[in-house]
Amino acid sequence: MVERKKKTNNEIIRLKNVAKWYKAGDEIVKAVDGVDIVINKGDFVAIVGPSGSGKSTAMNLVGALDIATKGDIFLDNINIEKLHESDLAQIRGRKIGFVFQTFNLIPTLTALENVTLPMIFQRVPYEERVARAKELLTKVGLDHRLTHLPNMLSGGERQRVAVARALANDPEVILADEPTGNLDTKRGEEVAQMFNKLSDEGKTIILVTHDMYVAKHADRIYKLKDGKIENKSGRK
Repeated sequence: MVERKKKTNNEIIRLKNVAKWYKAGDEIVKAVDGVDIVINKGDFVAIVGPSGSGKSTAMNLVGALDIATKGDIFLDNINIEKLHESDLAQIRGRKIGFVFQTFNLIPTLTALENVTLPMIFQRVPYEERVARAKELLTKVGLDHRLTHLPNMLSGGERQRVAVARALANDPEVILADEPTGNLDTKRGEEVAQMFNKLSDEGKTIILVTHDMYVAKHADRIYKLKDGKIENKSGRK
């Protein structure tokens, strides 16, 4: 584990006996099966496991992108499993930032425009969102790439734009699904260190990865197998 400053004990996320089951023909696939996790504000948590272990499903549940078959998921003491879709959409927009393996940038928009996009949906005034987007792109070292389209950027630069976009609405939680999967070792290390810094600044980071080298940047590692937590390691 990377030794960094001590975190708080203020809980921000709790999963209580959470399960997500799918029907596949005559079989029930238990993608997530009775998971209990507590994450505090500012934690950097990695969820690891082989393909099909349930780690991406678990992240989608925490990010309110999917509904659990059973169990409760609390975000800031609010049970998001009890909310309507309109309320979930607001939570996704304000409290959670997403980073994906394939970047998910809009190819016809510049780096600056991609970062301003989430703020449009939150009705942030034009001047404010442009100023914040410039600030965030400078923060990730891309102040010289503001007007570049995604196809003019390297993989590492595109992922940094994606991180800046995830921070656009100043969310409390960043969910990252295999964010280094399309990057070489050097660029992947840069992204992992960026998450370390964001955690130290108070952001809660949940990283889904199959790469143990990247996972070792986290405070805690949860290993999933067949939808269950096999073990947990870390400083807390």
